[in-house]
Amino acid sequence: MYTKLVSSFLFPLHEKLKKHDTVAIKKSLEQSQWLSKDELLARQQQRLQSFIANAVKHVPYYQGVFSSLGLSPDAIQSVEDLQQLPFLDKATIKQNFESMKSNCAGPTSPFTTGGSSGTPLTFLLGNERVSHDVAEKWRATRWWDVDIGDTEIVAWGSPIELGAQDKVRLIRDKLFRSTLVPAFDMDESKLLGFIEQIKNQKPKMLFGYPSVFSLIAKTADEHNIKLDDLGIKVVFVTSERLYPYQRETIESTFGAPVANGYGGRDAGFIAHQCPGGKMHISAEDIVIEIIDKEGNPVPDGEKGEIVVTHLATSDFPFIRYRTGDVAAIDPQPCSCGRGLPCLMDIEGRTTDFVVAQDGTVMHGLALIYVLRELQGINEFKIIQESKLLTRIQIVPTEKELPSALKEEIITGFKKRLGDDVEIELEVVEKIEAEKSGKFRYVISKVS
Repeated sequence: MYTKLVSSFLFPLHEKLKKHDTVAIKKSLEQSQWLSKDELLARQQQRLQSFIANAVKHVPYYQGVFSSLGLSPDAIQSVEDLQQLPFLDKATIKQNFESMKSNCAGPTSPFTTGGSSGTPLTFLLGNERVSHDVAEKWRATRWWDVDIGDTEIVAWGSPIELGAQDKVRLIRDKLFRSTLVPAFDMDESKLLGFIEQIKNQKPKMLFGYPSVFSLIAKTADEHNIKLDDLGIKVVFVTSERLYPYQRETIESTFGAPVANGYGGRDAGFIAHQCPGGKMHISAEDIVIEIIDKEGNPVPDGEKGEIVVTHLATSDFPFIRYRTGDVAAIDPQPCSCGRGLPCLMDIEGRTTDFVVAQDGTVMHGLALIYVLRELQGINEFKIIQESKLLTRIQIVPTEKELPSALKEEIITGFKKRLGDDVEIELEVVEKIEAEKSGKFRYVISKVS
C-alpha cells in the first residue's frame, strides 16, 4: 500500500513541483512499448522530422550546419537521411557550447559527465530531457515487478548525487524509501557494514555499479553470509560494462536476477534489459545508428560504434552524437512481446578498481573525479603499477602543466591512495588506444 501511495501520489507530486512531465510520458511509454517494431519506428521517424525542423529553426549551431551543407530541414525524413549530417562529439560541443543552446530553451542546468572516457563533457539539460530520462527508467523498473516506493539501496559514486544530499533530498529519499550509499572507498570493514545494511533493510531492489555489487557479493561469500533470503527482487546495474562472471556472482549471492541498463549522462538512457533477457532501446526518444570505423552504417547484427540522436533534447540538441561505445542492433525480437528494438554485444567503456596503500578498494572513478574537476587537462590515463606507484599520463590544454596544477593532482591522488604513494605525472601528446582498439583510462595492476 505504501508503494502505491508513493508511485501514484507522492512521486507524481514531486515531479509536478519540479515542472517535469514524467507521469504523462511514462504512461505513454507503457502503451507504446507494445506497438509493433514497424509502428514504433514509424512514430520515431515522424518525431525525428519535427525535432530536426525545430533544431534548425531555433539552434544557431544547427542553422549554420544546414546552411553550410545547403540543406533544408525537409532533407531529413528518415534515420538514413541523418547520414547527410556531421557527427557530434565532445570537442564539437565544447567548441560550440553557446551556439548549441536553443534560442527558445526553457530553464536548463549544466551537467558534466563522469569522465571515464578521459574527456569529461559539460552540456545543458532541460526539463524535457530530464522528464523523459526519469520516465524511461521508471518504465524499465516496473518491468521487474518493482516500483518507485519499494525499498531500494543505491550504491553510487558520483559527486553529483553524493554532494547533493541536502535535507530536502534526504527527506525525499526517506519518503521514497531509497537509501544512497557512497561506493568509492570500500575496505573490508565498509563492505561488511554495507552487507549488514542490506540485511537489515531487506530492500526490494538494488541499484548501482556492477563492479560494486560483484565485490559485495564476493565479500559476503568469503564470510559465508547469506543474502539470497532477503526478498530482493532485482539488482539494477549500470554505468559500466556488465561482465558474465559479475552477473553470475551477483545473481548467485543475492538470489535475484540482474537487470542491465546502458546509457550515460550525455547520451541518455539508451537501453534497458527486460526479464526476457534482451536490451530494449528507448526507441520513442532515442535514434540509434551503428557505424564502422569509416563512419558508414553497418547491417543489423554487426558490431560498430553507437551513435545517438536524442529526440528529447530540444533545449540543447544531441544529433548524431558519437558515444565511443560498441554494440550491434539485435536482429531477433524479444520473447517479452515488446516492439522496442534491441541492442546486443554492448562493449561500453570500463573502469577498474584501484587499491589504496592501506588495502582499501575503491572505484576507479574516485581518481577520475580528481582530474575531471581540474582546468587545464584535456585527456588522461591512470595506471596503478603497484600500491606504492601510480602513473598518470596527461594531455594538457597548454604545452606544459603548471606547477600548481601538478601539486593539486598529486595532493588529490595521495589523499585517496595514501601519503607514501608515489604519483608520477607524464605529459603526452595523445592517449594511445589498447591493442584491442578500445581506450581504457583507469588500469590497475594491483589484484
